[in-house]
Amino acid sequence: MRILHTSDWHLGRQLHHASLLEDQRHVLAQIVATVEARAVDVVLVAGDVYDRSVPSAEAVALLDETLDAITQRLGVPVVVVAGNHDGAERLAAFARPLARAGIHLRGPLADALAPVVLRDAHGEVAFYGLPYAEPVAVRHAFGVEVRSHEDAIAFLTQRIAEREASGRRCVVLGHCFLAGSEESASERPLSVGGVAAVAPRHFERFCYAALGHLHAPQHRGARHVRYSGSILKYSFSEAQQAKSATLVELDGDGRATIEPVPLAPLRDVRVVEGELDAVLAQGRRDPRRDDYLLVRLLDRHAILDAMGRLREVYPNVMQLERPALAQGGERRAPSRESIERGHLAMFRDFYAQTKGEPLDDARASVVADLLGRLLREDA
Repeated sequence: MRILHTSDWHLGRQLHHASLLEDQRHVLAQIVATVEARAVDVVLVAGDVYDRSVPSAEAVALLDETLDAITQRLGVPVVVVAGNHDGAERLAAFARPLARAGIHLRGPLADALAPVVLRDAHGEVAFYGLPYAEPVAVRHAFGVEVRSHEDAIAFLTQRIAEREASGRRCVVLGHCFLAGSEESASERPLSVGGVAAVAPRHFERFCYAALGHLHAPQHRGARHVRYSGSILKYSFSEAQQAKSATLVELDGDGRATIEPVPLAPLRDVRVVEGELDAVLAQGRRDPRRDDYLLVRLLDRHAILDAMGRLREVYPNVMQLERPALAQGGERRAPSRESIERGHLAMFRDFYAQTKGEPLDDARASVVADLLGRLLREDA
């Protein structure tokens, strides 16, 4: 059976207040194309389908468009679980009629132990969808005493193992944090202080564990216990990550062959570093100038309207950093004389950028006297 594992779509997400719906539509079209080109038998979405528990109408429409393409045009079933960003009950609305259309939604935990059973030439494969499981929700749904995420996942995976004691091939979807995994700044913490960490061993007994929540593709414990990662870079902390979906070939004995399928963004998320003149020159010849950028300027002098000048060549600069100025301030405790010289130097830069000519000595003398008087009055 050929399985396409995805997660963390975060439909409706923004990057520094810029909508990413167009970027998400672009990459979801690649997922649909992969389903068709690689003859995928089932698509998995391991949580965080939406970015908010009450998604925008545009985000809902994009999900509808994508699921319709996969299940109705291509005839491929989809299994979806709720993540910590999703509203579980809203996501699973109309779950029963949608299941008849090949869209299998798992939101409330009460449905987590009901498998979606598919068949291939070798027999049945059971897919269990475990939504994000707060310990209190597990206690409420199953009347069992669990006090941590570790206890909750241990209980749920043990129940699945007992149900599949006959040895039928079994795939588990989960949305959780496995201990020792690589995190990104754009992930919403599941708890404070690391108490949400779960041991990978709970998932190792199954043929494949399709996990969501972490945005970097990775595996933990065993190669078949895997995070597919998010479909896009959702923060500058992810700039170096290569995004992909995971194609899994499950043979008749339940062995999983794993292949990352790269996803190409409409606009990449990058960090550009250098002095302003060099960055501007680079931008004028950069074929990817529409990417989302964090620009780290290394100039040590004041710059008039740096963001405006950068956006003339890079229209999607989202964040600007000036580490050289911060470091300079941390290295020394300046005297009043050096403060006066520093203010004058900044004013010289400001004057030259505004007037297009350097500040002459006569005007510099007037400004220096004024700065000295202001600083003395302030003292």
